[in-house]
Amino acid sequence: MAARADRRCEYCRAPEHIFNYAFEVEHIQPRAAGGNDALDNLALSCASCNSHKATTTSALDEETRQMTALFHPRQGRWSEHFRYDSETGLVQGITPAGRVTVTRLRLNSDFQLRARHHWIQLKIYP
Repeated sequence: MAARADRRCEYCRAPEHIFNYAFEVEHIQPRAAGGNDALDNLALSCASCNSHKATTTSALDEETRQMTALFHPRQGRWSEHFRYDSETGLVQGITPAGRVTVTRLRLNSDFQLRARHHWIQLKIYP
């Protein structure tokens, strides 16, 4: 699973190799909502993304005012839903799924931005 994800969180793209523990296997569709342990329902996730996602699968997109499914790493490419600014480290959702994922998973929290800025300087992000 980690190799399939290039050893990065499949939501925020954090590089696993700089953490002092392995990333978590996250259920894209939570078991509590009928999800299973099949490989196409599992994603590599950092603790931050996994804890903020929890059992959430959709959220309100402020732009369209529609309930929208979060980014699904098995059904979409990260680059189709997100872009990042190499100067500021901000991750921007460029689709409804990207926008709700950025908001729900707090991809631009102060902590995430500080870490991402360091990763950019070290040339290990994205």
